[in-house]
Amino acid sequence: MSTSKGSLFEPVFRQRADIFKVLGHPARLAILNFLIKTNSCFTGDISRELPLARTTVNQHLAGLKNSGLIRGHISGSKTNYCINPTKITELKAMLKEFESELMTNSDFNCE
Repeated sequence: MSTSKGSLFEPVFRQRADIFKVLGHPARLAILNFLIKTNSCFTGDISRELPLARTTVNQHLAGLKNSGLIRGHISGSKTNYCINPTKITELKAMLKEFESELMTNSDFNCE
């Protein structure tokens, strides 16, 4: 039975890596930005707002949805997409904690 090398790391590092992977593509950041700017659930075709094919946008939406950063539910023939404020709050806290860890010793001297 093989073990994933990722499983050798602490859960906090695996959790961070998972969310950073999701955020590591400009299309996903553009989708999040668009949904934040709409300030409400968006019903319709987000691919009209991005320079990507609908199938590509749908793949990125699925990644964001699987991560919990957005919610999507079907309403008739359309899907409503919204930012998940709880997950965004968790993301902010995670980033703040990570920043704090990085800045604990702010005297980065490599010389």
